[in-house]
Amino acid sequence: MTTHELETVTQVWPKMAPLLFVPQSEHDYEHLVQILDTLIDVVGEAEDHPLASLMDIISVLIERYEDEHVPELT
Repeated sequence: MTTHELETVTQVWPKMAPLLFVPQSEHDYEHLVQILDTLIDVVGEAEDHPLASLMDIISVLIERYEDEHVPELT
């Protein structure tokens, strides 16, 4: 990461932090699910949409939480 990129992230991150975080509780998890639902409504299946990668990242965070905290149904 360049110094310029780091400066840009430093400016943008305070606005992004409430939307992009590792869930630590069920409340956090539910909040991410709501964000993902909104992104799905906006992005749909458009892989070239500017927010598609954000949708992918949030999906991974949700999946990780589920793997660690939601028991598997057998």
